[in-house]
Amino acid sequence: MQKFSGFVPIIGAPNAGKSTLLNAILGYKLSIVTAKPQTTRNRINGIYTKDNIQIIFVDTPGILDPKYKLQQFMSKEIASSVIDSDVILLLIDAKKYERNSLKKMYLKYKNELKNHKIFCVPNKIDLMQKEDVLILIDEISKNFKFDEIVPVSAVKAFNTDELLKTIIKYLPENDFYFNNELLTSHPEKFFVSEIIRQNILKLYKDEVPFSVYVDISEFKVREKGKDFINSLIIVERDSQKSIIIGESGKKIKKLGELSRKEIEDFLGKKVFLELFVKVRKDWKNDDVFLKKNFNKLGLNAI
Repeated sequence: MQKFSGFVPIIGAPNAGKSTLLNAILGYKLSIVTAKPQTTRNRINGIYTKDNIQIIFVDTPGILDPKYKLQQFMSKEIASSVIDSDVILLLIDAKKYERNSLKKMYLKYKNELKNHKIFCVPNKIDLMQKEDVLILIDEISKNFKFDEIVPVSAVKAFNTDELLKTIIKYLPENDFYFNNELLTSHPEKFFVSEIIRQNILKLYKDEVPFSVYVDISEFKVREKGKDFINSLIIVERDSQKSIIIGESGKKIKKLGELSRKEIEDFLGKKVFLELFVKVRKDWKNDDVFLKKNFNKLGLNAI
């Protein structure tokens, strides 16, 4: 039987629903989803395999204008994922559609996009009337040259099957890149850090800005007893450290309890989780820190 496989990055503005779409397609919570924009920092590979088809989806950071070195790294992640792709999904928030904004996103990666098949995927159509969705599709088709326009509701998993069918039409004939059983190419350590990071976003909300780095400094798998996980939460200022820890350590205790339960659900076994907080001033603009940590698979940041 002929096999077809390829790489499909999902790009778009922060909070357009890229991670939600990836999770909906896979039927598994692989990528962080919160109400906050810019929650994805590294490329996250999600592998869809069925019959003779394998699609490696790549959830990318949101397209933005870099203001510091961490965001420059994020922009490079998008560009490199696009270069290696077979089909590109440019996801937009259908409710917030503006022609100039879409044009700006497209032109930002014009050179990387020009040799690829590109789909425009208007998301969140569950929040719109059917007539308005049709008007939007007509507007996009008249003003842009996309290979396909496929509207979806990622949160409702609506029309994602149609999106898959359309992607498959453009896949090259290839052997599979990964084992049929794999959902992702990332190690467990990566997702443990993601669980802790997501819970920081949930628990601290606007108290802690997007300047927390989660490092799993130790991960011991034990045949008997609980796995041991030591996680270092790195912040930029002493005031942020105090917020993370909370009065008498109450906040970090709650973070640990919530994260431990979710990690156990993810791994399917009991774990012992330790959390520590460390200050490293202005790490987001520290070249040495960024090169050391963000070029290693499995480490992430807020």
